[in-house]
Amino acid sequence: MNLEKVIFGFFVVLALTLNFGFFLGEMDNPAHHNVFELFAVILVNFIATGLKLGDRSQIGAVLLATSLVADLQLIAAIMYWTYAVHIIQMGLTPAVTSSIVSLSGGALLANIVSTIILVTETLMSRL
Repeated sequence: MNLEKVIFGFFVVLALTLNFGFFLGEMDNPAHHNVFELFAVILVNFIATGLKLGDRSQIGAVLLATSLVADLQLIAAIMYWTYAVHIIQMGLTPAVTSSIVSLSGGALLANIVSTIILVTETLMSRL
């Protein structure tokens, strides 16, 4: 068993599951979406992106691209959250919460694609 691949797979799947946990719930209900969970999603996504930087293959490039998309979506979500709550002090209205959750949904989709590619690559290497 390759420890490097285990760690890599762990962070890719952890990014997906944390993102799903944040996304799950009523879209416009702020009580269902915790800011600390969003920070955990961002942190784990950044770690997963860092682990994907070393792979020079075509699949590695696609994995990195999916990670960068997820990072961009999550950065936009946290920036919007910060803007709405701390800069203009509008608070987490249903419209703001829906936008944040929608952005995290885009990141979730990118993480799903990344995980599917990882599993497919793993299955293909076994043949």
